Formats: sequence, C-alpha cells, structure tokens
Amino acid sequence: MSATTGTSLLSNRHGHYWILYVLLAFFGGLLTFVGARAQQKATDDATFRKLIDGYCAAWSTKDPANAAKYYAKEDGLVFYDVAPFSYGSWKECDVGVRKNFFNNAESVSLTAGKELKVTRRGTIAWTTVPMHLTAKMKDGKTIDSPIRYTGIWEKKGKNWLLVHEHLSAPLGG
Repeated sequence: MSATTGTSLLSNRHGHYWILYVLLAFFGGLLTFVGARAQQKATDDATFRKLIDGYCAAWSTKDPANAAKYYAKEDGLVFYDVAPFSYGSWKECDVGVRKNFFNNAESVSLTAGKELKVTRRGTIAWTTVPMHLTAKMKDGKTIDSPIRYTGIWEKKGKNWLLVHEHLSAPLGG
C-alpha cells in the first residue's frame, strides 16, 4: 500500500465521520425543535384552559363587565351568539347580552367541557370546546343546552383577547 492510498483511505474515513457528525447534529436539532413544540403546546393548553374556565365563570356571574377583560374592544369585530345572530363589537355584545338574556334570567351557569382544542400560530390562536349552558329564567322556564364554542384569540401585549367568537346550539338541543 502506498502512502497516497493510505492517506486517501484515511481522508475517506474522516469524510464518513463528518457526514455522521452532520446527521447527528441535524437529528439533535430536530429533537430539540420537537421537544420545544411539545412544551409550547402544553403551555398553550394550560393557558387557554385557564382563559376558557375564567371566561365561563365571568359569564356565569350575569354581568358582562366581568367578561369584558376577555374581549378586544375594536369596532367591527364580529361575535356570533346563539340569539340574536351576531354583535359587531364588544359594546354591542355587552348591551345585547344584558338586554336579550341576562335581564330575563335569574341564574346562569356556563361550563366548558374537557375536550378543549387549541391551535396557535404566533400571536393568533383558535380554541374549540363544547360548553354547557343552564339558566333559570324569570318566567319559570329553564334552559339546559349544549353549546358549541369557537374562539379566535389574538395576543395583544401580554394578554390573549377574543377578536371573534362563535357560539351555537345544536338544532333540537
């Protein structure tokens, strides 16, 4: 074996090591990324579970002022409700819910189910969760209904605020 052949084999062996190092670095980075994504998902799930539970507790007080902190206040935002069809701003929502629902209710309870789903893309997130509404009305009637809920949230400063929401009750429910 000549010195040139020995050097060539040695260089070739080091080339394989270089490829191995690059692959290990790539997979190490990939694992770090996947781990960070999983941790972010767990953090988002906990954050939005707390927000949704607080949201339900706030609306259950029958005072929209308690729920106001969950909503962006710009005009032109659309909030779909069970009745009436929709509101075009937080101000409309506040006035409308008081007039159309709370003024006629003795008690209200809104609870979120366990099946909260959170999807986040930067400063925008959307949540879906089944909810349950029970209310005792002043006329003696009761409401006991499942509610489908979708919330679109935007992070403004340190706070997540609703910029759109959609509540609906299944037909016949």
